[in-house]
Amino acid sequence: MADEREFEVILQPEAEGGFSVSVPALPGCASQGDTREEALANVKEAIEGYLESLGAHGDPIPEPPQITRVTVGA
Repeated sequence: MADEREFEVILQPEAEGGFSVSVPALPGCASQGDTREEALANVKEAIEGYLESLGAHGDPIPEPPQITRVTVGA
């Protein structure tokens, strides 16, 4: 079995319904779905395709960005 990797994703509800999802560590890697579960399943496929393309071109997997939270007053 191949090495498993874990990626953080950003899941965003859309005003018209459904969800969009992006992968900060993989620029341009994104997907969508009608439900949260569908969006996550779709982005998993998108990540797998992205990684296959990197491998086919001999490109390294990018290092994940540093993600943190900042608190501001409202």
